[in-house]
Amino acid sequence: MELPKNGFKQALQEGRQQVGLWCTLSHPYGLELLAGSGFDWLLIDTEHSPSDLANVLAQLQAVAPYPVAPVVRPAWNDPVVIKRYLDIGAQTLLIPYVQNADEARQAVRSVRYAPGGMRGVSALTRASRFGRIPDYAKACERELCLLVQVETVAAVDRIEEIAEVEGVDGIFIGPGDLAADMGFVGEQGNPAVKAKVEEAIARITKCGKPAGILTGDEAFAKRCIELGTLFTAVGVDAGILARQSMELRKRFD
Repeated sequence: MELPKNGFKQALQEGRQQVGLWCTLSHPYGLELLAGSGFDWLLIDTEHSPSDLANVLAQLQAVAPYPVAPVVRPAWNDPVVIKRYLDIGAQTLLIPYVQNADEARQAVRSVRYAPGGMRGVSALTRASRFGRIPDYAKACERELCLLVQVETVAAVDRIEEIAEVEGVDGIFIGPGDLAADMGFVGEQGNPAVKAKVEEAIARITKCGKPAGILTGDEAFAKRCIELGTLFTAVGVDAGILARQSMELRKRFD
């Protein structure tokens, strides 16, 4: 049995745009529904959702038959949490609130086995097809994709040092927390916030790293793509459901 290929990582390496959707509803049935919608990747969020390890496992199983890449966001840059998501088969992780090169290096160590890292070894995980991929521990690194998230002005200022960390495959800009850090909480559309996001995209791409963003503003999403983002999330499942259901009801007033 062979190690599954990470098409999302390959696409980023080849410079192909990956359009994604943020998923917070924390149920495999809903994620399976979305898996057939044509997105390149779906972000399974555990930071700002009630999801847990068992939910994520079921969600990974639900999307497995579909041509879409699941990306898991742990709640924190925690090696224990990261280890558990890797063991259940997550191949791409987005690590929140990475502030500097040291924290980026910690994330890298969390996804790698010794001697280059600290991921615990188990021979019978879903990731290794329960031991049926005999060289999993040696081969998995080439298919694992590590994305780190910059969410403050200080982190944006350190993009170059974060990008230099070997093992970081992409840098994602968190516009919500960045706006809050700039004094504009809840105002992602503020011109100053957009300008800072555009600055971050330019700096990430100049470093030769794939840049990512989440924005529900379609015009700004297209602007970010023009500026060079390669993994671009253009909406949130809960937001789409809330907005579209309200709009449907209003048509009957």
